[in-house]
Amino acid sequence: MSLWTQLLESGKRLFDIDGEVEALSPEEECAPDPNDVGFTAAVIGLGAKMAAADGVVSDEEIMAFSRVFRAAPEDADAVRRVFNLARRTVRGYESYALKIGRKYKARPCLLEGVLDGLFHIAMADGVVKEEELQYLETVSRAFGFTDATFRRIRASHLGADRDDPYHVLGVSHDADFEVIRVAYRKLMADNHPDRVVTNGAPREFEAAAHEKAAAITSAYAKIRAERGLLVQAD
Repeated sequence: MSLWTQLLESGKRLFDIDGEVEALSPEEECAPDPNDVGFTAAVIGLGAKMAAADGVVSDEEIMAFSRVFRAAPEDADAVRRVFNLARRTVRGYESYALKIGRKYKARPCLLEGVLDGLFHIAMADGVVKEEELQYLETVSRAFGFTDATFRRIRASHLGADRDDPYHVLGVSHDADFEVIRVAYRKLMADNHPDRVVTNGAPREFEAAAHEKAAAITSAYAKIRAERGLLVQAD
């Protein structure tokens, strides 16, 4: 069962539910409280404002929203009204995100599921614009996610960013720091300007080697800083 299916099935009244919803164990806190209509309204608002983030609400984004939110027939008109009202402006979306983030800060898998749904809507028209990425990043921060966590979620939908320090070092976002340290040392050894020239590369390649070594060092420093580690020689 997907995270969004769990989310929707936990909505009970506002969504089309067949049968009773099983209570989640403490280890399965990836769904909102069963009768939290405020959560449902906030997520609908975030979805609508996600569609409007680039100034244009496309048919594809509306269809994506409809796929994410399966409203029961008797509630479809009410959900549509909330969506149409919220999509008129992007203003106010931070309050939706902060409200959800505060209430469900102990359920990061639920919050990540919401962010996944917003990415789904953003990608519906085939391109994710800068305004939409800014929207998604702001929501992520309101949910309490770190920059590294947002990059991981973004990469799972859009692929790795060339400037992502983890991408530069060729390691995963959840890699143990010792794995990152080993990768950094190997890359520095393989790409050190002196070694590049010693291995027979033309002298003209030295400048490019210096740039690459600087990029590797910068990426490693960023990861150390993100993880609250003191930057020191390795």
